[in-house]
Amino acid sequence: MIRLACLALALAGIVALAAAPGAFDGGRAYGDLRQIVAFGPRPAGSAALKMMRKYIRQQLTPLGVQVSEQAFEASTPVGRLKMVNVMGAIPGARPERLIFAGHYDTKLYREFPFVGANDGGSSAAFLIELARVLTARKNPFTMELLFLDGEEATLPDWTGNDHTYGSRHYVDAARQAGTLGQIKALILVDMIGDRDLRIRREEASTRWLTDLIWAAARRDGHGAVFVDETTPIEDDHVPFLQAGIPAVDIIDLEYAPWHTAGDTLDKVSARSLQTVGDVVLAALPQIEARLGAKR
Repeated sequence: MIRLACLALALAGIVALAAAPGAFDGGRAYGDLRQIVAFGPRPAGSAALKMMRKYIRQQLTPLGVQVSEQAFEASTPVGRLKMVNVMGAIPGARPERLIFAGHYDTKLYREFPFVGANDGGSSAAFLIELARVLTARKNPFTMELLFLDGEEATLPDWTGNDHTYGSRHYVDAARQAGTLGQIKALILVDMIGDRDLRIRREEASTRWLTDLIWAAARRDGHGAVFVDETTPIEDDHVPFLQAGIPAVDIIDLEYAPWHTAGDTLDKVSARSLQTVGDVVLAALPQIEARLGAKR
């Protein structure tokens, strides 16, 4: 009887720790990350990345998310590569879009298998879990989950235009279609699963958008993670900024296994994913209000 009572209390504790309905669940996001890493290395144009696109669609479609793909060919230093951006739309009260983005490709290494648990994996897992939350929410704007291909450089070093292929193509396509004006803002996540998470303010990111997210972090007791130091970072948010779209990059570059064989599942944590999810969602009402939402 004592053992049963202890088991019941333990199970109750597990239930109590589980995320409430409609809340971001870092444990569930970590489960998605585990599945993503199991595909192995996922560089642009690979069969593994194609399988991952199928996984993304399998997770989002049952939620009622409208999933589409934006396929294109990119001219790279290693030849032309087929790339695909994946977009998941959650219709809101207004057609204008608030985009949550992250890349889902991994950097190509021939010397070792690079599974990119944090670099490419954490952002994709985060977006999948965020979709589960946003579909259960009344959204004043259409929400878009944007999984970007080709963020990584094909050469060893990040030089010239050998990077951010997916984000540059996405912005160019929107410009040509005349739909740039429908994009209210972009929130980019990249390498957010580090067990020792420490996110600095990216210098080029839109100031008011950064301020609202960092203020939400302080209110929720995460000021030690979202620190007030600044750093310049080139990432997928840059093409959006250049197009005049408010954008912020939430990224932790203080990650020791970055671009090494050590970027594996044991170096990331559900807690870090939870922290970023909680902060982004806590800031969301203020962001929507700033963009003109009426509730």
